[in-house]
Amino acid sequence: MTQGRGLSRRAALTLAATLALTAACGGGKSGSGGGDKVTVWHGYTDQEGEALTKLADRWNSEHPDNQVEMVFNGGNDNVLQKTLAAFVAGNPPTVAYQFGSSLSGLAERPQTQDLTSLIRDDKDFDWDDLFAAGREASTVNGKIYGVPALVDNLSLVYNKKLFDEAGIAYPTETWTWEDFRSAAAKLTVSGDRFGWSYSNDGSEDTVWRFLALLWQAGGDLLSADGKKSAFDSDAGKQAMQLLRDMAVEDKSVYLDTGDQQYVNLFNSGRIGMLWTGPWDLSGINEDVSYGVQFLPGKVTHATIAGPDTYVVFGDNGKAESWPFLKWLLSPQIHLEFAMETGHLPIRQSELELPDYAKFEEKYPGNKVFVDNLAKNVSKARPNIPQYPEISQALGTAVQSVLLGEAQPADALAAARTKVDEILAGS
Repeated sequence: MTQGRGLSRRAALTLAATLALTAACGGGKSGSGGGDKVTVWHGYTDQEGEALTKLADRWNSEHPDNQVEMVFNGGNDNVLQKTLAAFVAGNPPTVAYQFGSSLSGLAERPQTQDLTSLIRDDKDFDWDDLFAAGREASTVNGKIYGVPALVDNLSLVYNKKLFDEAGIAYPTETWTWEDFRSAAAKLTVSGDRFGWSYSNDGSEDTVWRFLALLWQAGGDLLSADGKKSAFDSDAGKQAMQLLRDMAVEDKSVYLDTGDQQYVNLFNSGRIGMLWTGPWDLSGINEDVSYGVQFLPGKVTHATIAGPDTYVVFGDNGKAESWPFLKWLLSPQIHLEFAMETGHLPIRQSELELPDYAKFEEKYPGNKVFVDNLAKNVSKARPNIPQYPEISQALGTAVQSVLLGEAQPADALAAARTKVDEILAGS
């Protein structure tokens, strides 16, 4: 989920359409026993789909009594709806790739398997070797309901040619918000080029970038007990004010309305900087000289990760699928997958394997993203059922500020009232 993998474009399907899509995907009889194959739903295409299928074929050739069937689910954007429809139809897969933000809702479903004891008791899997962001995304109320399928984060990607032409030094690890705003303004050419791009459709694409700013200023989304909002604070106001100053006063921000044009505009030299993840690097043209750096900071250089998970369903799902998942997510096998796809490692131990140097050589831009996982991913979005509603309220607030329709303090106050009502169950 990656986040750029479709969070802002999730369609709201009707139940009938969802059931039709589920039938097309071919739900399995997972968890029912009887020697059925382990069915794994995924939304990967191109290199990712080919790499995953190749690994599954290798597993099947070596494990004739524990066969796995990889099933393309039509795309990850709507896999939650398809999974819920499969529950109704009684034919869920054994395993499904899910966005991390879906896990809290799935954890309440009886079909979803609690993997806590299985994983904690399996010392060979080494749960603590996984990057913290992946562990947090897989855990709800202290219980493990998934295993990390993908881990990513946001970094600053910049066009070196545009920086050179403007006479601006390249971003450093110690860049401040002031450095960032100044560079964006200098890179901006009215009517032709913007210094920065921001996703402004009010979706989670809008929100998770704001959360990085909030955390950089030392703020929090919710109170420590999770019962009240905490973003209407000095830190929240500073984050919102920076967005307003850049978008409304400096006019240095291209507001992407959800059609994901920012990479094309970056390629054509019309945007100087992006806050994006490793998923967009493959979309940057070979003739574009770019660099990757940590996000600028106010109090910290905090970033945000958007991990996705493999979730197991059915009474017998754990026993049937765990051998394959354990193998697929082992250090050596996952690094092979990363080498084929450019995905980030999910484990600290992958960085210690001899072939990891080849990964950095093949994907030099990913080094900063990997370093970010250890240095700057210190907080996570809460895995609670109310999060989608919280995100919607905060997304509306951020959008209104970027469009100049509301002042930071007013937008935050309105969002705080809404979120507190949500958390109170109103």
